[in-house]
Amino acid sequence: MNREPLWDERGAVMGKRIDRREFLKLSGAGLAGAALLGVTGCGGGGGNVGGATELTFSFFPDRTGSVQALIDQFNSENEGEIQVTLREMPADSGQHFDQLNTEFQSGEINIDVIGGDVIWPAQFAANGYIADLSDRFPEDERGAFLPATIEAMTYQGGIYGVPWYTDAGMLYYRSDLLEEAGFTQPPRTWDELKEQARAMQERSGTQYGFVFQGADYEGGVVNALEYIWTSGGDVLEGNQEVVVDSPEAQRGLEIERSMIDDGIAPAGITQYKEQEVATIFLGGDAVFMRNVPRMYALASDPNESSISPDQIRITSLPVAEEGLQSYSSLGGWNFFMNANTEDPDAAYEFIRFMSAPEQQKYRAIEGSVLPARQELYEDEELLQQVPVAELGQEAIQNTRPRPVSPFYSDMSLRMAEQFNASLNGEVSPDEALSTLQEELEEIIEQGSQQSA
Repeated sequence: MNREPLWDERGAVMGKRIDRREFLKLSGAGLAGAALLGVTGCGGGGGNVGGATELTFSFFPDRTGSVQALIDQFNSENEGEIQVTLREMPADSGQHFDQLNTEFQSGEINIDVIGGDVIWPAQFAANGYIADLSDRFPEDERGAFLPATIEAMTYQGGIYGVPWYTDAGMLYYRSDLLEEAGFTQPPRTWDELKEQARAMQERSGTQYGFVFQGADYEGGVVNALEYIWTSGGDVLEGNQEVVVDSPEAQRGLEIERSMIDDGIAPAGITQYKEQEVATIFLGGDAVFMRNVPRMYALASDPNESSISPDQIRITSLPVAEEGLQSYSSLGGWNFFMNANTEDPDAAYEFIRFMSAPEQQKYRAIEGSVLPARQELYEDEELLQQVPVAELGQEAIQNTRPRPVSPFYSDMSLRMAEQFNASLNGEVSPDEALSTLQEELEEIIEQGSQQSA
């Protein structure tokens, strides 16, 4: 089975990227900074050639070939009626978003259906760039998908995307070391994780107890959000009111920082992303790891891992104390329709095909991604071919979206800075949250005024 390359927290292939802060400053791509211009853009690439509607679908490069194979199948089944061409976008999700946003703002966009990140719909919907699919995607059909994937596509009562595949933060652990140390269950609280990590380190001589993503980037944001959520805190209430400066959120950042202070995680965690963390864990140098599902496949590759899949188990993230709910940050990609595509019926027919159970199953098996449809987590063939879908089901069911806001792009940059500053000890957790409260309120206020 083909295997895709390493992916980042947004669900895109990791690659070299430009500095988004500088890009947003120079190009005005930040929604709050550039104003919600309401530019609807020209129509998509849809046209009629030789009797068939021509559509353009955009997505980042797919090294498995599974996306193109599905497009070819659709084209074969709809020959003479609808034909779809794949337009490759940047592999890096941040650059991908910036390019789409720039094309929409200029009015020069020739895309009908967008394969897009789970955090994009509110930002594009607020500008009128993508279509409200409520009439085409009724509530009874939405119930077939994981609830968090639908929540992330919902903005001001409308549904602006159809889920394609999903992602979640998961707790990986060395089951062999856990058993040897006398533990019968993985940790349910963060304190239990520390206790078990110390015991396993002492017994096995493993260098680190726990590794996760703490760098100043989107992955650092979602890791910090998970500490906040599992401590009972949040960032936004009602998608508008900023509530990040709370005792619960402070407790979450204190727990994150304590992983370094208590010697459970290395100080270098403040610079680590998915790949560095996976390298440490799969090299046998950590007993616990927080990472995305696709890292599990690397354990089967002797060039990537010195431990075997049999030594690894996956569970949901711990909580601050018993009784609180475990949450993982939702990732994944979805289908959006250009609000001005020339043939919305044809565009949605393609979305319907690509998001159907059969196609999601094929993409999961061939592309090593997790399906967004709930029924597929009971499909024996899929669970056998993609074992992480079964091992990580608890975490998958506990996902929640990042703040659904048309200003998320700007908010994310501020959160990344303050969460990283808290983790590396530049500021205290309460100082980071106080600053962030003011910054996020300002972003939302300015953005709301510009869009009024």
